Amino acid sequence: MDTAAAAALQTDKVIDITTTGRTSGDPRRIEIWFHHLEGRTFITGRPGRRSWYANLRAQPRFTFHLKGSHHADLSATSRPILDETERRQLLAPIVAGLNADQPPLDAWVDGAPLVEVIFD
Repeated sequence: MDTAAAAALQTDKVIDITTTGRTSGDPRRIEIWFHHLEGRTFITGRPGRRSWYANLRAQPRFTFHLKGSHHADLSATSRPILDETERRQLLAPIVAGLNADQPPLDAWVDGAPLVEVIFD
């Protein structure tokens, strides 16, 4: 990964991801926020079912598209975060940084999709 892409991971918030449709096999591109914590990169969303998460559970390989301060298409693999203790530890600072109109932390821990992004 080049230095401009690494810098964008530190400062940017909005990206696109392209996943593989779990039933269709077709590419699916969406805009989503990401979070950089403790030198690691994560994608999450409000509690509830999400197609992008189901796609990543079925096919963990995807493309992480930087589109803010730097443009790059980065190959990556997702690692679902399923352990409740790890989820709480990671989601606490993410939820704290969001606006006040959010479900409580427990709802996020119980039902929000959460994956770590591992870049190739």
